[in-house]
Parts: sequence; structure tokens; C-alpha cells
Amino acid sequence: MTEHNFATPPAKVGIVGCGNICDKYFRTCATFADIEIVASADLLMERAEAKGAQYGVRPISVAQLLEDPEIAIVLNLTIPQAHAEVDLAALEAGKHVYSEKPLALDMADGKRIVAAAEERGLRIGCAPDTFLGGGLQTSRKLIDDGWIGRPVAATAFMAGHGHERWHPDPAFYYQAGGGPMLDMGPYYITALVHLLGPVECVTGSTRITFPQRTITSQPRYGERIDVEVSTHQAALLEFSAGLVATVIMSFDVWSHNLPRIEIYGTQGSLVVPDPNTFRGPVLLRRAGAEDWNEIPLTHSDSVERGIGVADMANALRQGRPHRASGDLALHALEVMLAVEQASGSGGHVAIKSSVGRSALLPVGLAPGRVDL
Repeated sequence: MTEHNFATPPAKVGIVGCGNICDKYFRTCATFADIEIVASADLLMERAEAKGAQYGVRPISVAQLLEDPEIAIVLNLTIPQAHAEVDLAALEAGKHVYSEKPLALDMADGKRIVAAAEERGLRIGCAPDTFLGGGLQTSRKLIDDGWIGRPVAATAFMAGHGHERWHPDPAFYYQAGGGPMLDMGPYYITALVHLLGPVECVTGSTRITFPQRTITSQPRYGERIDVEVSTHQAALLEFSAGLVATVIMSFDVWSHNLPRIEIYGTQGSLVVPDPNTFRGPVLLRRAGAEDWNEIPLTHSDSVERGIGVADMANALRQGRPHRASGDLALHALEVMLAVEQASGSGGHVAIKSSVGRSALLPVGLAPGRVDL
């Protein structure tokens, strides 16, 4: 574990779910001064033990983790289908929770999680925290400082051909709770809300292009997956600020030449970096300019997954709102689910939730810090 010199002891964190993503959190959480991972838990004890040995933490059962008075924050890295169950159990046990995305698979569970945290005076946080990286923080600062004038429109595209070619266990991406919107949409919708504010109306159209998928990765090579969810989802998002965004999330595209995210304003245009990363490049072209200019990042590009957990722990000490909040995750979830709902109804779906834009991180942060 990385050693830090700070006055306040870090918040103790226990991980539930020792699958693919946990290695990234184990490594990067160790770089933040506000948190310390002390325990690993999984339904399969051998996986918890393996990660415990690898990273020097205590392997314990999920029940033991929830009962441990030392652990203040549960980091929920289970599969999406288990997010709500684990979050609610942790909150019931008096723990703050930070969950992988999405917050839940439906609005009823999402609201239940946020309400349970509020009732108990606990924090609920949720990935993605990529909007806290230098690329998206710089993009937000450029918008706030007026470099493209008033934003009037945006585009956001994620298109690929799914996970069966590389993921060791890809079936759940095509089952209830999967699909491109709930898998990759959280990065894009969260980034758009971070940059432009809340969404108030959604129109959408969706389809299943390939009713079955064949796994070509190991160890399940050759198995067939029945596709239960839409794999191409197109949407128009109307924001409270008055602008409209065109969004496509697809597992049905072999290749494309689309941008990730672009924001168009009255005085210029902005190319936003991949919202599944923490870095640049950020490109700006103002009205009348002959070409795009790459803008130096105003915020650190050295952060990684885990900064959302660290920011939540720091916010607890400071008594301020944390940035990757449950309210933000709930709003993003409602927007994403509304795309399928709009497709089924053939009309517009009003978004009932709203959320303020998270505060920018301070400029000039030292490595491992989320405040000055």
C-alpha cells in the first residue's frame, strides 16, 4: 500500500465483489490519502482470499464485512444484478456505500437505495467517477468560462460489437440489466449531465439486431447467448438548459468514425475525450477559427477509478456534498431507462428527477488528494 502523510486517518473501505474490475480499484485506491482498503469479500471465498493475499488485506465473508465496525465504506463491485441488494444490506448495517455503475436496474430499487441512505444519514456514491478526470474537468471549465458561448446541442456516441469476443463471462451483458445503455451509457450520460446539467425529456428508439451471440473468448468459447435486451439504442435528450443531445449506444456496430462526445455552442465547438477515461485530448474550435486547437488540461490527468470513493470520504470529513453522488446516479439511471420506455411508447418521456451539476475539483491538486 502507498504511504501517505496526512493528519486525519483514512476511511477504512471493504470491497464486496472480487471480479474483473476489482484489481483496478485495489491499485488506484491505494494512491488516495482519504481511503484505505482493508478487506475483501465475495460470494466465492476463494476469490476473496486470492485478492486478500495479492493486495495484503483481510479476506472475509460478506456478512463479516458488514458486521465489522472498523469498515466505514462498502465498495460494491458486484455484477449489476446484485447492486441494489448489496447496497441496501450495507446501508442497513450502517455503512456508507460506493457502488459500481449502474446504481440499480430499475427506478424502484434506485429510489429505495437513495432513500435508505438519506433516512440513515449515510452517503451513497456511484460510478462512474471518470468525470473527475482531467479531460472532463477541463471540458467543463471551458464551457463554464464561456469559450464556446451558450451550449445549444451535443452528440454522444458509443458503438462497438459487444463483449463476447473478449470478456471471460459475457452473458450478463445481454440479459436483463445489460445492453449498451446500462453498460456504457453511465459514462456518457453522467458526462453530459456534468457538462450541461440535468435532462428533462427523452425520446428513443431501440432494437435487437442479433437475437443470439456466439462467445469467442475463453473459457466459454463456442457457447451461444440468447439476447434479451436491446443492443442498439438511439435517443434525443432535452436538457433543462434548453439544448438537445443526440445519443447512440450500440453493441451492433463493427466499425465507425463517430466522435465520442462533442458540445456545440453559440461561439464555438468542443471535442470532449472518451468519458470512459480520465484524460484528454480536449479540442476547441471557436467561431471563425481555421482549425481545432488542443487545450492543455487545467486539472490533473493522473487520477483513476477510485477518486469517487476518495472524494466521498473527504466530503464526509468536510461536511460537503460528494461529487459522484447517489442523486447523480439516480438521475442518469432514469434517463437511460427512459430511452427504452420511449421506444416502447412511441413518445416523449418526462424525467422526474433532477440534480445539480457537481462542483469542479480544485485546480492544482497534489497526487492522492481531492482537496487543497
